[in-house]
Amino acid sequence: MERALLIAPQWIGDAVMSEPLVAALAAQGTVVTAAALPWVAPVYRAMPRVSQVIELPFAHGRLDLGLRWRIGRSWAHHYDAAYVLPNSLKAALLPWFAGIRQRVGYEGESRWGLLNRRLPNPQGRPPMVPFYLALAGALPASVPRPRLQLPEARLEAALAAAQQSSIAPLASGRYWAFAPGAEYGPAKCWPAEHYAALAAALFKRDGLPVVLLGSGKEAALAAGIADAAPGACINLIGRTTLDQAMALIAGARGMVSNDSGLMHVAAAFGVPQVAVFGSTSPEHTPPLNPRAQVLWLKEELKLDCSPCFERQCRFGHTRCLTEVAPERVLRALDAAVLDQ
Repeated sequence: MERALLIAPQWIGDAVMSEPLVAALAAQGTVVTAAALPWVAPVYRAMPRVSQVIELPFAHGRLDLGLRWRIGRSWAHHYDAAYVLPNSLKAALLPWFAGIRQRVGYEGESRWGLLNRRLPNPQGRPPMVPFYLALAGALPASVPRPRLQLPEARLEAALAAAQQSSIAPLASGRYWAFAPGAEYGPAKCWPAEHYAALAAALFKRDGLPVVLLGSGKEAALAAGIADAAPGACINLIGRTTLDQAMALIAGARGMVSNDSGLMHVAAAFGVPQVAVFGSTSPEHTPPLNPRAQVLWLKEELKLDCSPCFERQCRFGHTRCLTEVAPERVLRALDAAVLDQ
């Protein structure tokens, strides 16, 4: 039985979209170990076909050459193959230091020698699931969707922890989840006032709270949403681990988000969801979920500038997002929930 080491990408969404690659390798009889940075390691712990997760101690943006050498050498003779998902040169150093016989990845940053089975870099921005699946050698006729699983005890523990920030009890399927932030920048983010209007409408109609999820960097954004929708929101942004946020998403009645890592988490759990796209494209990173409703106004508004893939709107209006009305998202969310 072949033992493979998977060098994981650094972003949550990319990590989720690598699950079909893990599944394909496991179907070939390969035992997969994932080496991941701490902020994406929980994603791999939610993949049943990953046998072990190794958390890497590297700081973002640093080479840490000596540390990479020591960790790589500690892996010598442990693995038959390595699959390097990031395109950076430093990501390919670990399996090379380990002397792993077969080292697979894209050419990336001129990684001749470091990788001995290299795929040519594709043009443009390809869909990410086939991009990763190609590393396994063959593509299926249809693109499989990523799937994550968590034990029920993990959800119960996350609900118990969230209870400390809520007056009303939280129960699985009895709350909505919003992920209003995006790591890449504001050109990805549906306006905060729209999130607040939607939260207020949902709470008034159903009496179910809206749980706000995301990183501590989005604290001001979350506070603004919660203040503008009094009583409707339970603000957990920056107050959960990724493990807890994933569990809370898995237990939600439905999810609304921008194009973000947590969007892909919801898709992989099969949660009814609405994904609002602006500067990015659902042709590149769609939520692969039969219960997903995608709102993208490129054609409807005849926006030649979309997708721009920029952090800030160069024109300052962000029409691709501001013109997605809260009422429209509410209708899409209802459609997603009914399509169960």
